[in-house]
Amino acid sequence: MKLNQIATRSISQCNHGQSVQIIDQRQLPWRVVFETLETLDQVEVAIREMWVRGAPLIGATAAYGLCFAVRHNASNASIEQACQRLLATRPTAVNLAWAVEAMRQTLLPLPEVERTAAAYAKAAAICDEDVALCQAIGQHGLTILQPLVDQIATGAHPEQNASRRLNILTHCNAGWLATVDYGTALSPVYLAHDAGWPVHVWVDETRPRNQGALLTAFELAEHGVPHTVISDNAGGLLMRRGQVDVCIVGADRVTRNGDVCNKVGTYLKALAAFDNQIPFYVALPYTTLDTSLASGEDIPIEDRSPEEVTHIQGQHADGSLQTVLLTQSSALNPAFDVTPARLITGYITERGVFSNIAAALAASQTPAPLTASAP
Repeated sequence: MKLNQIATRSISQCNHGQSVQIIDQRQLPWRVVFETLETLDQVEVAIREMWVRGAPLIGATAAYGLCFAVRHNASNASIEQACQRLLATRPTAVNLAWAVEAMRQTLLPLPEVERTAAAYAKAAAICDEDVALCQAIGQHGLTILQPLVDQIATGAHPEQNASRRLNILTHCNAGWLATVDYGTALSPVYLAHDAGWPVHVWVDETRPRNQGALLTAFELAEHGVPHTVISDNAGGLLMRRGQVDVCIVGADRVTRNGDVCNKVGTYLKALAAFDNQIPFYVALPYTTLDTSLASGEDIPIEDRSPEEVTHIQGQHADGSLQTVLLTQSSALNPAFDVTPARLITGYITERGVFSNIAAALAASQTPAPLTASAP
């Protein structure tokens, strides 16, 4: 997508393809800082400390972590150790495990002398496929938004609806910063905006790390998409007022029964949408499906540092980034929650939009080869 009007991916090769460049998302939106990763240790830190975040991007970054490990030592033991180290960085996002296993299966059958080149080729392919998957999700997502736009234009009082916008609510960040490019939940939004449709996004702040206020709002502003940041607790009120037409969120893991694990607070939005009869969609690539787990009850929920709740970072008047204390009390910080399948209107995937997970799983069994078009 565009960063300062320049087509940019959230992760890209540099140093003649030996290293990768990422955006340090901890600095956004105040500063755009690019960091170079070239060792397994650096990749571990970048994932664990959330320099990169978002399930697809975590997976892509982990793939390059294995490249760096293999370049240093291509033995079976080294590969297995690197896999375990990467898997330990973040427990919830299934794309991490998917990418690590894809790399492992690619490398172990090969002679050691061939593994480094194969690792870099596979990691690049994972990134390219993610871009293509997100593009396809965006195209299928338009089929959801189109009838809503038409309904606004041809409603009971079309003359009053001439300036009416399609209001989309999203939670956390599921845009291009969470993937390699385009995003999942935001991909249809970007395509609709580029097509000239009157879209507007309600952006949940997404406490405690404020990924919505800091990252989603930054992305949308860079692309010129109208949006408004709201407190996490305002979404239900806006739905009751009729100011939300559809909710679209991303996912970190979706189980066999269709339960969705996403940033904590997603469940509450789904409950409010269900009560107000507002469509609630989840956008995800096949890499986020976890058929090994029967339901959301089996998903490991990551508990992060209480300091993410008790402290908050912001920009001081002098331009410096400062962290301040919000409360002196103890805090609990579960990073994700689980939304039951019964609350979900449909799943937007690279293969289409499905009202139940069984159909989405069937369509994803043999993922079609995809090629990303030029930005």
